[in-house]
Amino acid sequence: MVKVRDEVVADVSAREALLDASFGDARFEKTSERLREGRRPARGLALSASHDGALVGTVRLWNVAAERAGAGLLLGPLAVDEDRRGLGIGSKLMREALWRAARMGHRFVLLVGDAPYYARFGFEPAPAGLDLPGPVDRARFLAFEIIPGALANAGGMVVATGEMERSRRGIDAEQRLAA
Repeated sequence: MVKVRDEVVADVSAREALLDASFGDARFEKTSERLREGRRPARGLALSASHDGALVGTVRLWNVAAERAGAGLLLGPLAVDEDRRGLGIGSKLMREALWRAARMGHRFVLLVGDAPYYARFGFEPAPAGLDLPGPVDRARFLAFEIIPGALANAGGMVVATGEMERSRRGIDAEQRLAA
């Protein structure tokens, strides 16, 4: 049985390997990465899926803001182990992430991804007035309003607002403590 839980420090290397296998080095060149780099995921919104102790899926949400829309979240990346795709793990991660975001009072979620896949969760094309800090295929720039009308007047550049990561040294110390 697959269990969705909060991401823990012990997940870091398995998560990175999963993301590398799913997206390769190109993941660091994506426009969404500009909003994630150097930042921590939103509190309580970094999730792992595990099966028999092995990490089989991951999703994270990040704090962002947009002019005339206020604070919201950016989802991504979502990844599932190649051997376990098609088993509903990605859907389970998405539903848990959106449920938690709603419970925490977030207003909207943005992402860049496959529109037919994310439509099942209520994602639609992002408002035309919203922009990301880099090139983006507008057909893949999607939005989900947790609070109906949250993006009704949205426009301008989406910017990162999340907490900055600690130094590399602090991360290494955190990993040693968790071991």
